Amino acid sequence: MNTKVTIAGVEFKNPVMTGSGTFGSGMEYGEFVDLNRLGAVVTKGVANVPWEGNPTPRVAEVYGGMLNAIGLQNPGVDVLIERDLPFIKQYDTKIIVNVCGKTVEDYIEVVEKLADKEADMLEINVSCPNVKEGAIAFGQKADSLFAITSRIKKAAKQPIIMKLSPNVTDITEMAKAAEAAGSDAISLINTLTGMKIDINKRAFVLANKTGGLSGPAVKPVAVRMVYQCAQAVKIPIIGMGGIANAEDALEFIMAGATAVAVGAMNFVNPYTTVEVADGIEAFMKEKQVEDIQELIGCVK
Repeated sequence: MNTKVTIAGVEFKNPVMTGSGTFGSGMEYGEFVDLNRLGAVVTKGVANVPWEGNPTPRVAEVYGGMLNAIGLQNPGVDVLIERDLPFIKQYDTKIIVNVCGKTVEDYIEVVEKLADKEADMLEINVSCPNVKEGAIAFGQKADSLFAITSRIKKAAKQPIIMKLSPNVTDITEMAKAAEAAGSDAISLINTLTGMKIDINKRAFVLANKTGGLSGPAVKPVAVRMVYQCAQAVKIPIIGMGGIANAEDALEFIMAGATAVAVGAMNFVNPYTTVEVADGIEAFMKEKQVEDIQELIGCVK
């Protein structure tokens, strides 16, 4: 039985990876999860310099998921290179580094620093606020997305995955822009913008007012967007958004995702990733599916 998938020439032992920002760089989860069991570890987003993130409170539980306004707090790419990459490299899993920035030049600097490092792919977080566009995310305008993708593709030594924001009118327009600009793959969805109000305090629960909604509540939106993009582009898709078990993951795969990432559920059950990988295998055995390729995009 074959669970291997290939994205842009990189072979993964199975289609299950971690959602950026929900798994650190694997160190925090090492005592719970055998990282050798995962297709890939996707790191928390890293910038060219350390970011402090947003003021607290910046996480809130909501029905069916959570809101976060962490603001991409991270220690910067130099710490990732010195501390995190050597740690993940001990394991038989692929490494995908998530990259963030406030200007195109920020992204390019990180990508260039990683050129000769132990990263198999780079996932580019275009939901970061573009300071030159008045804090509109790079991924919310097709022309901005095309421009940043083109620049990063020219600078990157590794294949790139553009991580798409769902906070747009037409997700397929964004997918097509990323593909046209040379992206090797796309991942979706990033979080949906949400809000929570404390009625007793008559105040916003998050200091930032809004936050990114993730967890099971977003899954139907995510599956729909993955399906739409699978019909619109030829490049591989990594699907994510509310995956809690193998059944959820298989929905994404059947909708057209080559691989899947588990995010918010890592906070609820740190074993989720391995359980999803085992569950996909069990499903394939039960249904006598010899190769996972039979399932990718099987729903038309």
